[in-house]
Amino acid sequence: MQLSEQEIVRRGNLEAIRNLGIDPYPAPLYPVTHQSADIKANVEFDEEGKLSTNYKEVCLAGRLMAKRGKGKASFAELQDASGRIQIYVTRDDIAPGEDKSLYNDVFKKLLDLGDYIGIKGYVFKTNMGETTVHVNDFTLLSKSLRPLPVVKRDAEGNVYDSFDDPELRYRQRYVDLTVNPEVRERFRNRSKLITSMRRFLDDLGLVEVETPILQPIHGGAAARPFKTHHNTLDIPLYLRIANELYLKRLIVGGFDGVYEFGKMFRNEGMDATHNPEFTMVEFYVAYKDYYWMMETAEQLLESAIKSVTGGTTVTVGEHEIDFKGPFRRLTMFDAIKEYTGVDISEMDEAALVKFAKELHIEVDDSMGKGKLIDEIFGEKVEANLIQPTFITDYPVEMSPLTKKHRDKPGLVERFELIVNGKELANAYTELNDPIDQRERFEDQLNLAKRGDDEAMALDDDFLRALEYGMPPTSGIGIGVDRLVMLLTGQTSIQEVLFFPQMRPEKGKEEEAVEE
Repeated sequence: MQLSEQEIVRRGNLEAIRNLGIDPYPAPLYPVTHQSADIKANVEFDEEGKLSTNYKEVCLAGRLMAKRGKGKASFAELQDASGRIQIYVTRDDIAPGEDKSLYNDVFKKLLDLGDYIGIKGYVFKTNMGETTVHVNDFTLLSKSLRPLPVVKRDAEGNVYDSFDDPELRYRQRYVDLTVNPEVRERFRNRSKLITSMRRFLDDLGLVEVETPILQPIHGGAAARPFKTHHNTLDIPLYLRIANELYLKRLIVGGFDGVYEFGKMFRNEGMDATHNPEFTMVEFYVAYKDYYWMMETAEQLLESAIKSVTGGTTVTVGEHEIDFKGPFRRLTMFDAIKEYTGVDISEMDEAALVKFAKELHIEVDDSMGKGKLIDEIFGEKVEANLIQPTFITDYPVEMSPLTKKHRDKPGLVERFELIVNGKELANAYTELNDPIDQRERFEDQLNLAKRGDDEAMALDDDFLRALEYGMPPTSGIGIGVDRLVMLLTGQTSIQEVLFFPQMRPEKGKEEEAVEE
């Protein structure tokens, strides 16, 4: 392994610390009592600048992020999970008596930026008015052998040197999180959002459940799966593309409402809004329909956004998006007519192929009527829908798991929620007629024979479950990652995933192939 000059110096410091009899990686227990943000937010001083609150004894731990000063006193910055705080270290306070090596040799010479340390002391305010911890004891908790990027920010928060290369940031998310506090805050907001959604669903009386990730049949969505093999059972298995069919089995089993936050896996292209592994929340409620689900989705999203931002609007690029319900509702055919000027509702497959070609949309022989309509909508309509919009009443060919429309022949009771030009949610009044469902699956098999590798497989066990009887049910799937993108104003899904999928690093492709 080729080491940089700084890495060589740090390893030398590590050896010197060991030679002093100090363990650079001691046992993990350290009695942290406070966090930097708590101290800075709540500390109180009297008119003379003296401490008037209970921060007379504090114990913190974190990374050493800056160090400055000469002689027998130094200022430094400690970064913990909540933020940064200034610390003040003097030779006589941390090394009383004759031996001053703890300060002279260790703190000043052998500690490097990025090292984890623990400190004990009391809070005071400097002459410059900055809240600071006066250290009377410190402990090295973990030696850092690689230098962190130096990111400089002025008092207004402007960044002059930044760790902003996406390739590096996504591969080394641990570094990104360390030096870019706004990224840590983004993922905290992701956690808050999910917690709020769980609370909403719990309050509806739904039961949180877990369903298989490895499935013998990939179903519940039109997508290409990842395939693997189980050695003991000697059978192929698929990473789930959706959990829908298992959740509906639970409705058959007697649950009135279930939900699951889970990872889904689709072996498809990658772009700004697609990652092979992504998070969905799906929930299914008996005795409800897609009209009820539209109202519930409005309430859920408005509540979740408000819980994080305090309001209902978020800004993404040049758009301010308002999640205050009710959302606009527009049928699939009306939406296509609005943005193309053509009513396609009565077109057969041949006419749709001709129209798609006139719109310069690429088509092939594997595309049935539903896929053609979907392509036309995706190319000519979707990007125009910025504010939350329910697209409703899809053609039956596009929706093999959806109940036929009660009033409109040839359509189904389905909606997709489109926000900022992308699908955020997909919902149905669920198909619970087992005979109709079998026919729909058989239609999908015919599409697969034509070369459609996203067509659904026939799931005999799911059909058997329906034959036992499933009550009228409505279900929805919401893309959590895309919702977090909207919440945090991001245009790339990689920004809201801790560890997005990436190609092997340069120079390691050969190693990956050999393995």
